[in-house]
Amino acid sequence: MQISTMYRCSILIFLLFSSLVLNAGSGTIEFTPHGTQPGLAYSMGGSNNCSGCHKGGSVTDDPINMPYSTWVGSMKANATRDPLFWAALDVANNDLPGVGDFCLKCHSPLGWYNGRVAKPVTPGDPPVDGVNGCELAADYTDVHSQHNDFDGVTCEFCHRMDQTGPGGEAQIIQNGSVWIDDEACPTDSIPCRKGPYSAEDYNDGGSTPFHGWEYSSFIQSAEFCGSCHNVSSPDYEQNGVVQPFKTLVLSDGTATSLAMPVERTYSEWQNSYFADLIYRDGMGDISSDLPALVTGANCQTCHMPQSESIEARACVFDNLNGMGEGRRMGNLPTHQFAGGNSWIPQVLKGLYGADLEASDTGRLTAFDLTTSYALDMLQNQSALLDASVNSVTSEELSLAITVTNLTGHKLPTGYPEGRRMWLQVVVRDASNAIIWESGAYDEMTGVLTEDAQVKVYESLQGIWNPAANGGDGACEITDGDGDKMFHFALNDCVAKDNRIPPLGFRSATDPEMMPVGITYPARPGHPGEVVNYDVTNYLVPVSGQTGPFSVEATLKYQIASKEYIDFLDKEATNYAFPTENQMCDRTWTEGPADQSRGAFMKSLWQNYGRSAPVDMVMDFIGGINP
Repeated sequence: MQISTMYRCSILIFLLFSSLVLNAGSGTIEFTPHGTQPGLAYSMGGSNNCSGCHKGGSVTDDPINMPYSTWVGSMKANATRDPLFWAALDVANNDLPGVGDFCLKCHSPLGWYNGRVAKPVTPGDPPVDGVNGCELAADYTDVHSQHNDFDGVTCEFCHRMDQTGPGGEAQIIQNGSVWIDDEACPTDSIPCRKGPYSAEDYNDGGSTPFHGWEYSSFIQSAEFCGSCHNVSSPDYEQNGVVQPFKTLVLSDGTATSLAMPVERTYSEWQNSYFADLIYRDGMGDISSDLPALVTGANCQTCHMPQSESIEARACVFDNLNGMGEGRRMGNLPTHQFAGGNSWIPQVLKGLYGADLEASDTGRLTAFDLTTSYALDMLQNQSALLDASVNSVTSEELSLAITVTNLTGHKLPTGYPEGRRMWLQVVVRDASNAIIWESGAYDEMTGVLTEDAQVKVYESLQGIWNPAANGGDGACEITDGDGDKMFHFALNDCVAKDNRIPPLGFRSATDPEMMPVGITYPARPGHPGEVVNYDVTNYLVPVSGQTGPFSVEATLKYQIASKEYIDFLDKEATNYAFPTENQMCDRTWTEGPADQSRGAFMKSLWQNYGRSAPVDMVMDFIGGINP
């Protein structure tokens, strides 16, 4: 499907009209009306405040235990260095001027809360012209410091989060609309740092804590993670009324009042067995089809696994009073935050690693650790694959490939743009020559061949065009050239979502999470639930071929598709996005510098393996004869 010229014009007119209305009398669009706002009484500090005590150095296993050492290579710590984010931000700001305020609130909380994005720290002062990130302090290669807005998702951001606001306001589980503790701790002159330890655990058996602290059950909950890992079209405020900028249009054209759901990782978990306490605490009748791998899991169980090293420690003073050896073993949530992104950490290592290492030793190791954590997550904790033969004749081989989701959310989950998983199936003859293939991928070009039988698991979001299909409407995902579009800020419909549900998923009819373009069967004996696996059948012509045949099936995962990278570069070219130095009036040599962010990202994609897909799991069948 293609967006017509008339419909393109209607989008631009709508945006112009919206901008004029929303800007009237205010000077800026209010995209972040919820939660704690800039102008903190106690400004958000950088993670250098924490590294002195919470970074390893003198114990052999410190890099795989200490909070700073495991966090510093993660995508959380590098959310403001990620070149893919910056290329996407330029597109979002071009589509919806000012929406970068919404994006940078999560990607640079230090800059946002300290008034260097859009909202000033003093109410009534003029808005800050920083929705493109140009007003952020420091740069890509600066070491973590008090004034480095490229610090990513910082220690303080998480460890000052409260479940409720200062007036008892309820938690908002989406869009980073969090409440930040902004009162002095009773035992210190700064806000309490919140964590999972009791007084006995925290203070090394009687010594004085080195900063104000407070036990928090909230920081150990999935709801804590859900604050940022549910994302919807941003709310905006107009004439005192707060409403979503884009609301969801269903595949049949039904307009809802629901904010467009960009990602629903927390809600996917919440509507699965993983969220059920009867399973999490190991009690009750756990059914025989529940893999042992998934029992007892919330977000932190998988993404902050407990360290089992006898040398595990939370800070360098954990050896005081004879309490050191083994004291944190099994009682230290390591700050890995591993997901599916094994690629960007290596890009960042190549781009900025040497400079960062020069002022903060251990950074190169940290990037490698993050990649190893992600690969372990993808290859050992996410899926099972089973290949079987339905039938075989002298004319045709019938196969069934089953992929089972072991995670506590859809597989794959998270930010949908460019992210995909697919099945590659290869059939060979008696001489081991390939006679048939589905899902072939060319590593030299980054092209995935989408043959007639290919299975690609992904969420494709688009823009609803009521004039398409003879007036019946359609969710359009390609532009006038037939190229895929990824307009995060403008999307208002889902053209495809065949991602595999988690075990016990009970929201297959919820408009915000329902599969689109596929129907997952009901789970036998469990009303309201659907299965957590998908079966794909293949028909392979074998007439004239010599057996016995063999089949190799591989589940592959890719963080950034060629289509997505090409889109980011195409938008930068078509709309003449300035270079980063031009846009920000800089003379930097690191980062995009004298390239647009879209062009820079494309060059990185080409030079760093084209986001080479990860082989997650595979299965092999040999000796197949008619």
